[in-house]
Amino acid sequence: MPGYFDEVDAKGLLAAYPTGEDFLTWGRGLSRDALRALQETRFVRIVQRAWEVPFYQRHWGNAGIEPGDIRGLDDLEKLPRFSKSHLMASVERHPPFGDYHGMDPARFNVVLHTTSGTTGAPQPLFFGAADRELQNLLLARAYLFQGLRPEDVIHSVYGFGMVNGGHYIREAVLHFTNSLLLPAGTGLETRSEQQVELMRRFGATVIVGFVDYLKRLAEVAGELGLDPAEDLSIRMISGHIGQEDRAAISASWGGAEIFDWYGVGDTGILAAEGPDHEGLHLWEDAHIVEILEPETGAPVAAGEAGNICDTVLFKDTIYPIIRFDTNDVSAILPGESPLGLPFRRIAGFQGRSDNMVKLRGINVYPTAIGAHLAEHPAATGEYVCRLRQAGGREDMTVEVEVREGAGPALTEALAELLRRKLGVRLDVALVAPGATAAATEIERRQKPIRLIDERT
Repeated sequence: MPGYFDEVDAKGLLAAYPTGEDFLTWGRGLSRDALRALQETRFVRIVQRAWEVPFYQRHWGNAGIEPGDIRGLDDLEKLPRFSKSHLMASVERHPPFGDYHGMDPARFNVVLHTTSGTTGAPQPLFFGAADRELQNLLLARAYLFQGLRPEDVIHSVYGFGMVNGGHYIREAVLHFTNSLLLPAGTGLETRSEQQVELMRRFGATVIVGFVDYLKRLAEVAGELGLDPAEDLSIRMISGHIGQEDRAAISASWGGAEIFDWYGVGDTGILAAEGPDHEGLHLWEDAHIVEILEPETGAPVAAGEAGNICDTVLFKDTIYPIIRFDTNDVSAILPGESPLGLPFRRIAGFQGRSDNMVKLRGINVYPTAIGAHLAEHPAATGEYVCRLRQAGGREDMTVEVEVREGAGPALTEALAELLRRKLGVRLDVALVAPGATAAATEIERRQKPIRLIDERT
């Protein structure tokens, strides 16, 4: 059987999916019509592969779709969406791996990881050698697009173990950049104090990771008596920023430039912010991204929020992904790319529709509350939401960590801030710095827990 690297043509991948300066030159010379033609070719190939996978045979067959019905992108909307709930149901019916993959040792090497399990049981993730390396390449494209240099020292706080994150970042940096990587992992793998010392000792210039823990590390640096502007050399942060206050994050790291990117474990990176800081450019040579109304699945207009639904144009080995509803909420930004690229842009991560709470008719996304709290100087940015039911009515209490001044006046000020931002009043409980860490597991998890459902 072929070895892993027998399945990977690195030079061919870079020719088909350029990075660095080659990416900018290629992208600026690519018209929307030429991009559409490229997407068509790649789409037809992955549909053909999907028909060989039992999950798609069943899922599409139940919707009345037969082989030959899907001839190109114009037929994409005929196909039913699927989400993590479909995949976990597949695992339950066909343990332990489900039937949404096409594992065949005679044809493909298989890389297995899982999701973090933040929204439920961990889900198996499958990669073939070629699409694994292409996924790595596309992340490296993002880092280079954002200004990564060969001389940079990258400090990564993505976790290892069964989750994909830390391995993904390590492979992307090692295989497709010339930068040096410090794979520190989460606070569980390398203590936060030790992480700050590693950055100082080895001269880290770039940090990559989830924004919640990046904010925590800045606090730890202060607790150790370090001034990031004087004692550390961080010039760039690339991670999952969402709606967070970029100015505050930048200031906490001595003025570092902040970049966002978006992706999920199944799909890899979909979009990345560039040097223009005008939204996240979709890698549309590798993905077809739709923004859909969560309940009906109907497409929404540019500028309107909806679920990110992704079709991956390069996963034609183990695990094809066609119309995967991530349940992550975002919006397409109107207008063309300021950088002259043919790709559309999204606003970035705005919350999860499957983690949404409806209170008195208002949709509340717990993962988005931190960005609102950050506007008040007393809040540290750490919080946890507790959903309760009493007397037939659902209420949410937000436990907010504050630096000082806890009392009725500050409680009311934060409650009023959230009411203005969200359109509904929430209860607020003030707690000391670090008091929510046990509930959110921020030192242990890549994505902290922000909602605890206590209705049962």
